[in-house]
Amino acid sequence: MDVQVNLKGIKLVNPVILASGTCGYAVECAEIFNVQKVGAFISKGTTLNPKDGNAQVRIAETSCGMLNAVGLENIGLKRVVEEKAPLWAKFARPVIVNVAGSTIDEYLQVVSTLSHTEGVAGIELNISCPNVRNGCIEFGSQPQIAAELVKEVRKVCTLPLLIKLTPNTALISEVAMAVMDAGADGVSLINTIRGMAVDIKRRKALLSNTTGGLSGPAIKPVALAHVYNVRKTLGRDALILGGGGIMNGLDAIEFIMAGANAVSVGTAFLRNPNAAIDIAAGIEDFMYKEGIKSLNEICSILI
Repeated sequence: MDVQVNLKGIKLVNPVILASGTCGYAVECAEIFNVQKVGAFISKGTTLNPKDGNAQVRIAETSCGMLNAVGLENIGLKRVVEEKAPLWAKFARPVIVNVAGSTIDEYLQVVSTLSHTEGVAGIELNISCPNVRNGCIEFGSQPQIAAELVKEVRKVCTLPLLIKLTPNTALISEVAMAVMDAGADGVSLINTIRGMAVDIKRRKALLSNTTGGLSGPAIKPVALAHVYNVRKTLGRDALILGGGGIMNGLDAIEFIMAGANAVSVGTAFLRNPNAAIDIAAGIEDFMYKEGIKSLNEICSILI
Protein backbone atom coordinates (compact mmCIF):
# COMPACT_ATOMS: atom_id res chain seq x y z
CA MET A 1 0.00 0.00 0.00
CA ASP A 2 1.52 3.29 -1.13
CA VAL A 3 0.70 6.31 1.05
CA GLN A 4 3.85 8.28 0.27
CA VAL A 5 3.60 11.82 -1.07
CA ASN A 6 6.17 14.01 -2.81
CA LEU A 7 5.63 17.73 -2.20
CA LYS A 8 7.88 19.11 -4.92
CA GLY A 9 10.91 17.37 -3.44
CA ILE A 10 9.75 17.10 0.17
CA LYS A 11 9.23 13.37 0.59
CA LEU A 12 6.53 12.31 3.05
CA VAL A 13 6.04 8.78 4.39
CA ASN A 14 2.32 9.54 4.58
CA PRO A 15 0.09 12.50 3.69
CA VAL A 16 -0.51 13.78 7.23
CA ILE A 17 1.18 17.06 8.19
CA LEU A 18 0.87 18.86 11.52
CA ALA A 19 -0.32 22.39 10.80
CA SER A 20 1.39 25.65 11.66
CA GLY A 21 0.51 27.18 15.00
CA THR A 22 -0.43 23.88 16.62
CA CYS A 23 2.79 21.90 16.92
CA GLY A 24 5.16 24.65 18.10
CA TYR A 25 8.56 24.21 16.50
CA ALA A 26 8.03 20.48 15.89
CA VAL A 27 10.87 19.30 18.10
CA GLU A 28 8.63 19.53 21.17
CA CYS A 29 6.42 16.84 19.64
CA ALA A 30 9.15 14.20 19.92
CA GLU A 31 8.58 14.23 23.67
CA ILE A 32 4.95 13.14 23.40
CA PHE A 33 4.57 10.86 20.35
CA ASN A 34 6.48 8.97 17.68
CA VAL A 35 7.19 11.68 15.11
CA GLN A 36 8.29 9.11 12.54
CA LYS A 37 4.63 8.20 12.03
CA VAL A 38 3.81 11.69 10.71
CA GLY A 39 4.51 12.92 7.19
CA ALA A 40 5.90 16.36 8.08
CA PHE A 41 5.56 19.37 10.35
CA ILE A 42 4.87 23.03 9.66
CA SER A 43 6.41 25.20 12.35
CA LYS A 44 4.55 28.10 13.91
CA GLY A 45 4.62 31.35 11.99
CA THR A 46 8.03 33.03 11.88
CA THR A 47 8.45 36.77 11.46
CA LEU A 48 11.58 38.89 11.00
CA ASN A 49 11.48 40.11 14.59
CA PRO A 50 10.04 38.41 17.69
CA LYS A 51 6.34 39.00 18.36
CA ASP A 52 4.51 38.84 21.68
CA GLY A 53 1.19 38.19 20.00
CA ASN A 54 -2.12 39.50 21.25
CA ALA A 55 -3.07 40.01 24.87
CA GLN A 56 -5.15 37.46 26.74
CA VAL A 57 -7.90 36.26 26.26
CA ARG A 58 -6.81 34.88 22.90
CA ILE A 59 -8.32 31.38 22.74
CA ALA A 60 -11.97 30.43 23.20
CA GLU A 61 -13.88 27.20 22.75
CA THR A 62 -16.92 27.22 20.43
CA SER A 63 -19.49 24.69 19.30
CA CYS A 64 -17.56 22.12 17.25
CA GLY A 65 -14.37 24.14 17.23
CA MET A 66 -12.33 26.95 18.70
CA LEU A 67 -11.45 30.58 18.14
CA ASN A 68 -7.86 31.72 18.35
CA ALA A 69 -6.36 35.18 18.22
CA VAL A 70 -2.82 34.32 19.27
CA GLY A 71 -1.46 36.89 16.85
CA LEU A 72 1.61 35.10 15.50
CA GLU A 73 3.55 35.04 18.76
CA ASN A 74 7.02 33.74 17.88
CA ILE A 75 10.72 34.00 18.76
CA GLY A 76 11.76 35.70 15.52
CA LEU A 77 14.01 34.71 12.62
CA LYS A 78 17.37 34.99 14.40
CA ARG A 79 16.48 32.54 17.17
CA VAL A 80 14.75 30.17 14.75
CA VAL A 81 17.93 29.95 12.69
CA GLU A 82 20.24 29.65 15.70
CA GLU A 83 18.15 27.45 18.00
CA LYS A 84 15.58 25.49 15.99
CA ALA A 85 17.10 24.85 12.57
CA PRO A 86 20.07 22.82 13.92
CA LEU A 87 17.56 20.53 15.62
CA TRP A 88 15.48 20.25 12.45
CA ALA A 89 18.58 19.20 10.52
CA LYS A 90 18.69 16.07 12.71
CA PHE A 91 14.93 15.64 13.02
CA ALA A 92 13.18 12.47 11.90
CA ARG A 93 10.75 14.25 9.58
CA PRO A 94 10.79 17.32 7.30
CA VAL A 95 9.99 20.70 8.85
CA ILE A 96 8.39 23.36 6.66
CA VAL A 97 8.53 26.88 8.09
CA ASN A 98 5.48 29.12 8.03
CA VAL A 99 6.58 32.68 7.24
CA ALA A 100 4.59 35.85 7.95
CA GLY A 101 5.29 39.53 7.48
CA SER A 102 3.87 43.04 7.50
CA THR A 103 5.70 44.17 4.36
CA ILE A 104 7.13 42.55 1.26
CA ASP A 105 10.63 43.35 2.48
CA GLU A 106 10.02 41.48 5.74
CA TYR A 107 8.85 38.41 3.85
CA LEU A 108 11.90 38.60 1.59
CA GLN A 109 14.38 38.86 4.45
CA VAL A 110 12.91 35.89 6.28
CA VAL A 111 12.52 33.65 3.24
CA SER A 112 15.97 34.53 1.87
CA THR A 113 17.63 33.55 5.13
CA LEU A 114 15.62 30.36 5.64
CA SER A 115 16.28 29.25 2.07
CA HIS A 116 19.94 28.92 2.98
CA THR A 117 19.42 27.41 6.42
CA GLU A 118 20.10 23.72 6.89
CA GLY A 119 17.18 21.90 8.41
CA VAL A 120 14.46 23.89 6.64
CA ALA A 121 12.67 21.66 4.13
CA GLY A 122 10.30 24.22 2.63
CA ILE A 123 8.38 27.45 3.08
CA GLU A 124 4.68 27.97 3.74
CA LEU A 125 4.04 31.63 2.97
CA ASN A 126 1.36 32.92 5.30
CA ILE A 127 -0.77 35.47 3.47
CA SER A 128 -3.89 34.57 5.37
CA CYS A 129 -3.65 35.00 9.15
CA PRO A 130 -6.75 36.93 10.31
CA ASN A 131 -5.40 37.71 13.78
CA VAL A 132 -2.82 40.43 13.11
CA ARG A 133 -3.49 44.07 12.31
CA ASN A 134 -0.93 44.47 9.52
CA GLY A 135 0.21 42.15 6.74
CA CYS A 136 -0.72 38.52 6.01
CA ILE A 137 -4.38 38.64 5.02
CA GLU A 138 -3.85 42.04 3.38
CA PHE A 139 -1.65 40.22 0.87
CA GLY A 140 -3.93 37.23 0.45
CA SER A 141 -7.29 38.87 -0.23
CA GLN A 142 -6.60 40.15 -3.75
CA PRO A 143 -5.07 38.12 -6.62
CA GLN A 144 -2.83 40.89 -7.95
CA ILE A 145 -1.37 41.80 -4.55
CA ALA A 146 -0.80 38.15 -3.69
CA ALA A 147 0.89 37.54 -7.03
CA GLU A 148 3.22 40.52 -6.59
CA LEU A 149 4.37 39.20 -3.23
CA VAL A 150 4.90 35.65 -4.46
CA LYS A 151 6.77 36.85 -7.55
CA GLU A 152 9.27 38.70 -5.37
CA VAL A 153 9.56 35.86 -2.84
CA ARG A 154 10.16 33.34 -5.61
CA LYS A 155 13.29 35.27 -6.60
CA VAL A 156 14.93 34.55 -3.23
CA CYS A 157 13.30 31.22 -2.35
CA THR A 158 15.25 28.12 -3.39
CA LEU A 159 13.02 25.74 -1.43
CA PRO A 160 9.57 24.30 -2.21
CA LEU A 161 7.14 27.20 -1.77
CA LEU A 162 3.55 26.74 -0.60
CA ILE A 163 1.16 29.66 -0.23
CA LYS A 164 -1.37 29.49 2.62
CA LEU A 165 -4.68 30.90 1.43
CA THR A 166 -7.44 32.63 3.33
CA PRO A 167 -11.11 31.67 3.13
CA ASN A 168 -11.96 35.23 4.19
CA THR A 169 -12.25 36.38 0.60
CA ALA A 170 -14.62 35.68 -2.26
CA LEU A 171 -11.63 35.31 -4.57
CA ILE A 172 -9.80 32.29 -3.16
CA SER A 173 -9.68 30.39 -6.47
CA GLU A 174 -8.49 33.51 -8.28
CA VAL A 175 -5.81 34.07 -5.64
CA ALA A 176 -4.73 30.43 -5.98
CA MET A 177 -4.32 30.76 -9.73
CA ALA A 178 -2.49 34.07 -9.37
CA VAL A 179 0.10 32.78 -6.91
CA MET A 180 0.70 29.64 -8.96
CA ASP A 181 1.26 31.76 -12.07
CA ALA A 182 3.66 33.91 -10.01
CA GLY A 183 5.88 30.93 -9.21
CA ALA A 184 4.46 29.09 -6.20
CA ASP A 185 4.94 25.32 -6.07
CA GLY A 186 1.58 24.76 -4.44
CA VAL A 187 -1.13 26.13 -2.19
CA SER A 188 -2.17 25.35 1.38
CA LEU A 189 -5.82 25.86 2.34
CA ILE A 190 -7.65 26.84 4.30
CA ASN A 191 -6.54 29.09 7.10
CA THR A 192 -9.07 29.87 9.82
CA ILE A 193 -12.38 31.64 9.21
CA ARG A 194 -12.83 34.98 10.95
CA GLY A 195 -15.23 34.67 13.88
CA MET A 196 -16.19 36.23 17.20
CA ALA A 197 -17.49 35.38 20.67
CA VAL A 198 -19.18 37.67 23.22
CA ASP A 199 -18.82 37.62 26.98
CA ILE A 200 -22.39 38.59 27.81
CA LYS A 201 -21.72 39.06 31.53
CA ARG A 202 -18.95 41.57 30.89
CA ARG A 203 -20.78 43.09 27.90
CA LYS A 204 -17.73 42.91 25.65
CA ALA A 205 -15.98 40.71 23.11
CA LEU A 206 -14.51 37.59 24.69
CA LEU A 207 -11.24 37.81 22.75
CA SER A 208 -8.94 40.76 23.38
CA ASN A 209 -8.57 41.11 19.63
CA THR A 210 -12.39 41.15 19.28
CA THR A 211 -12.30 38.65 16.41
CA GLY A 212 -10.27 35.50 15.93
CA GLY A 213 -9.86 32.56 13.62
CA LEU A 214 -12.39 29.72 13.79
CA SER A 215 -11.02 26.20 13.36
CA GLY A 216 -12.12 22.65 14.09
CA PRO A 217 -14.93 20.43 12.77
CA ALA A 218 -17.26 23.42 12.29
CA ILE A 219 -15.26 24.61 9.26
CA LYS A 220 -14.74 21.26 7.54
CA PRO A 221 -17.55 21.60 4.94
CA VAL A 222 -16.29 25.06 4.00
CA ALA A 223 -12.71 23.85 3.74
CA LEU A 224 -13.71 20.88 1.59
CA ALA A 225 -15.61 23.10 -0.82
CA HIS A 226 -12.63 25.43 -1.17
CA VAL A 227 -10.21 22.56 -1.80
CA TYR A 228 -12.57 21.14 -4.41
CA ASN A 229 -13.04 24.47 -6.19
CA VAL A 230 -9.34 25.33 -6.12
CA ARG A 231 -8.49 21.90 -7.54
CA LYS A 232 -10.95 22.47 -10.39
CA THR A 233 -9.36 25.86 -11.02
CA LEU A 234 -5.73 24.72 -10.91
CA GLY A 235 -6.12 21.34 -12.60
CA ARG A 236 -4.89 17.90 -11.60
CA ASP A 237 -1.15 18.63 -11.66
CA ALA A 238 -1.10 21.38 -9.03
CA LEU A 239 0.06 20.69 -5.48
CA ILE A 240 -2.63 21.24 -2.84
CA LEU A 241 -2.29 20.83 0.91
CA GLY A 242 -5.81 20.69 2.31
CA GLY A 243 -7.05 21.15 5.83
CA GLY A 244 -9.76 22.49 8.07
CA GLY A 245 -11.58 20.44 10.68
CA ILE A 246 -9.92 17.09 9.98
CA MET A 247 -10.44 14.93 13.06
CA ASN A 248 -10.03 11.38 11.79
CA GLY A 249 -8.87 9.30 8.85
CA LEU A 250 -12.19 9.43 7.03
CA ASP A 251 -12.17 13.22 7.17
CA ALA A 252 -8.72 13.13 5.57
CA ILE A 253 -9.95 10.78 2.84
CA GLU A 254 -12.70 13.28 1.99
CA PHE A 255 -10.09 16.01 1.48
CA ILE A 256 -7.93 13.74 -0.67
CA MET A 257 -10.89 12.77 -2.84
CA ALA A 258 -11.88 16.44 -3.13
CA GLY A 259 -8.44 17.41 -4.41
CA ALA A 260 -5.79 17.48 -1.67
CA ASN A 261 -2.44 15.75 -2.24
CA ALA A 262 -1.76 15.87 1.50
CA VAL A 263 -3.66 17.06 4.56
CA SER A 264 -2.86 19.32 7.50
CA VAL A 265 -4.09 18.64 11.02
CA GLY A 266 -4.35 21.38 13.65
CA THR A 267 -7.18 21.62 16.14
CA ALA A 268 -7.46 17.83 16.41
CA PHE A 269 -3.87 17.72 17.67
CA LEU A 270 -4.66 20.22 20.41
CA ARG A 271 -7.34 17.82 21.67
CA ASN A 272 -5.41 14.60 21.12
CA PRO A 273 -1.60 14.52 20.87
CA ASN A 274 -1.84 11.27 18.90
CA ALA A 275 -4.32 12.70 16.40
CA ALA A 276 -1.93 12.81 13.45
CA ILE A 277 -0.87 9.21 14.02
CA ASP A 278 -4.48 8.09 14.39
CA ILE A 279 -5.45 9.93 11.19
CA ALA A 280 -2.59 8.36 9.23
CA ALA A 281 -3.64 4.93 10.50
CA GLY A 282 -7.26 5.68 9.58
CA ILE A 283 -6.25 6.51 6.02
CA GLU A 284 -4.42 3.22 5.65
CA ASP A 285 -7.31 1.31 7.24
CA PHE A 286 -9.77 2.78 4.74
CA MET A 287 -7.47 1.98 1.83
CA TYR A 288 -7.00 -1.60 3.01
CA LYS A 289 -10.74 -2.21 3.41
CA GLU A 290 -11.50 -0.64 0.03
CA GLY A 291 -8.69 -2.40 -1.82
CA ILE A 292 -6.95 0.85 -2.69
CA LYS A 293 -3.25 0.32 -3.38
CA SER A 294 -2.16 3.93 -3.81
CA LEU A 295 -3.36 7.38 -2.78
CA ASN A 296 -3.09 8.36 -6.43
CA GLU A 297 -6.12 6.17 -7.12
CA ILE A 298 -8.40 8.40 -5.09
CA CYS A 299 -6.69 11.81 -5.11
CA SER A 300 -8.98 14.34 -6.85
CA ILE A 301 -11.35 11.51 -7.80
CA LEU A 302 -14.30 13.92 -7.55
CA ILE A 303 -12.92 16.22 -10.24
